[in-house]
Amino acid sequence: MPGPDQPTLLRMLQSAVRVPDHGKRTPFRFLKIEGDTRHELGALLAERSRARDPDASDSVIEKDRLRFSFAPVIVTVIATLGPDEKIPEQERLLTAGCVCFALLQAAQAMGFGAQWLTGWAAYDPHIRSVLGVGADETVAGFIHIGTALLDAPERERPDPVALLSDWTPG
Repeated sequence: MPGPDQPTLLRMLQSAVRVPDHGKRTPFRFLKIEGDTRHELGALLAERSRARDPDASDSVIEKDRLRFSFAPVIVTVIATLGPDEKIPEQERLLTAGCVCFALLQAAQAMGFGAQWLTGWAAYDPHIRSVLGVGADETVAGFIHIGTALLDAPERERPDPVALLSDWTPG
């Protein structure tokens, strides 16, 4: 199940960085997880999962062990937040979220299967430390990229008409 080679991944990332970025802060960075490091991270997740819940079933632990093994390349999008006198943290976090979505779409447009996931590992202090996520950073998403083995079924989406309202002055 091949993933993108380095030049293809860089083209995807070039698309992904073309997002709204108030103040040109570039409030994100990338961390690539591929090859055997995916399995090493899986082993760490399984160990951490057992430490978090000693009563967890073997199937839960195995799910965590395999969590990063399905796609050949995972790009972690890390939001770099920290203090900023002009640009609110929320806007910078939204920029990182846009990067996740743009990377997802770039991968899919290039013919790859891709999925944006977070899960408990994105928020766990120990795993964040292992990944080198700083105190003023957060994992916006793990973008799993590889060759799609099947077409994902379309899920039910909300009706935009039901979500749209008109503002009228009071």
